[in-house]
Amino acid sequence: MDVKIESGWKEALSEEWQKPYFAQLTDFVRAAYAHGTVYPPASRIFAAFDACPFKDVKVVILGQDPYHEPGQANGLCFSVLPGVPKPPSLINIFKEMANDLGVDESCIPQGDLSYLAQQGVLLLNATLTVEAHRAGSHQGRGWETFTDAAISALNQHREGIVFLLWGSYAIRKGAIIDRTKHLVLTSPHPSPLSAYRGFFGNKHFSAANNYLESKGKSPIKWL
Repeated sequence: MDVKIESGWKEALSEEWQKPYFAQLTDFVRAAYAHGTVYPPASRIFAAFDACPFKDVKVVILGQDPYHEPGQANGLCFSVLPGVPKPPSLINIFKEMANDLGVDESCIPQGDLSYLAQQGVLLLNATLTVEAHRAGSHQGRGWETFTDAAISALNQHREGIVFLLWGSYAIRKGAIIDRTKHLVLTSPHPSPLSAYRGFFGNKHFSAANNYLESKGKSPIKWL
């Protein structure tokens, strides 16, 4: 099966393309786009991988599924298209960034996080597509198996990656990560429902940079 995805990821995930679940997933996704409204745009399903090549990944942020309202999802978790108002979780992420790094909140950029992907931050949703207005509608169709394989490939073939796992869903998904090879940071989710229970004040962004620098890697310019 010929999948259009960044070449390093294509090689790292080469075994997945031939598995029965992926063929079934492909059929499901094609039918969903043909018969309804699905986000993100089909050309951006693998945008997180294309924006952050396998060999360049320094940090992984895990989300659950894409935004399901018009004009929001751009294929990168928590990110929105330029000019689109920031959703509440993204607002809280930027608040914690600013507080952690001692930056004035007036420096917070628009909600398109592609500037982070270009620095080696893989912004990966567990499920890569969603039906309009129906959160979680494409869960359980195979995407989770595919994104587990992506995490496993990083875990196995790379070293010194920082995994930022926010909320119980992401924490469970990160259970396979070898803590002796990588840094895993966990906290409650940035959603307004849980951010005050420990996302605010987690200082994950400075901790990530301290770890990267300790491994001889350049830090992320978060803001």
